[in-house]
Amino acid sequence: MRQAEQSPPQFLRLASDPLRWELLAELSYSDRRVGELCSLVGRKQSLVSYHLGRLRLAGLVSRRRSSADGRDCYYALDLPRCREMIGASGQALHPGLKLSTPPADGDRRDGAATRVLFLCTGNSARSQMAEALVEVLAGGRVEARSAGSHPKPLHPNAVRAMCERGIDLRGRRSKHLSEFSGQSFDYVVSLCDRVREVCPEFPGHPDTIHWSIPDPAREGGDDVESYRAFQRTAAQLATRIPFLIDLIEYTHSSQEVT
Repeated sequence: MRQAEQSPPQFLRLASDPLRWELLAELSYSDRRVGELCSLVGRKQSLVSYHLGRLRLAGLVSRRRSSADGRDCYYALDLPRCREMIGASGQALHPGLKLSTPPADGDRRDGAATRVLFLCTGNSARSQMAEALVEVLAGGRVEARSAGSHPKPLHPNAVRAMCERGIDLRGRRSKHLSEFSGQSFDYVVSLCDRVREVCPEFPGHPDTIHWSIPDPAREGGDDVESYRAFQRTAAQLATRIPFLIDLIEYTHSSQEVT
C-alpha cells in the first residue's frame, strides 16, 4: 500500500481539531486547571473536558489533583510523548521528515543571561533541583534562582537524588521568596500548587509558568518509598527543564531577529 493511501497518524488526527490544537498550545507552556483553559480558549467546560479526555486517552495529556485545592485538577502536556508522535507523523509521510535534534549553540554569552526564578513551598527540594539542572544544562545562557514561601532546610533525599545525576546540591541554602521581591526575572516558574496561589508580582512583568509537581517529601510511608518519590521528581524536572531552555533559546533568537 502506498503511503498516501494510509490513514493519517494519530497525532495529526488529534491536532487537526482547532480546539484541541489550542489546548495543546496552552498546555505546552504551562500546566492549567480546566477553568483556566475554558477562559483561555473561550469555550464551555463540557466541551473542553471532552477534548481533554481525548488527549488523555492518547497519552498526550495527564491530570493530577491540585495540592492547593483538592477539588480541582491540573492538566499537563507530556512534551516527550508529543515530540515522539510528531516525529512519527513526519516519518509516516516520508523517512526524510524524521525529527532530528538540532546542534547545541555552545556557551553563547551575547548579552545578559535570561533570568529564571523557580518557586515551591519549602525551597527544600523541587525548586533547588530545578535551579541546579538549569545551571548544568543551560551552559551559562540562563541564570537560575530558587526560593520558597515557607523555607525549610534542604532535604537530604533531594541531595541524594541529584547526586545520582552527577549534580551536587550540598551547601545550598533555602531562601524565602521575599529575598527576590525587588528583582527582575524573565520567567517565574512555580512548581507547587500552593505557592502559585501566593506568588507575588515581580518587576518587569515576567512570564509566569506553572508545573504542578507533587511535594516528594509528602509521599511514601518509609524512607525507601520517600526516596523513590524524590527520584521521580528529579526525573520529571530533568525532562521538563530542557524544554524550558529550548523555549528560552527560541524566544531569545526571535527577539534578536526582530
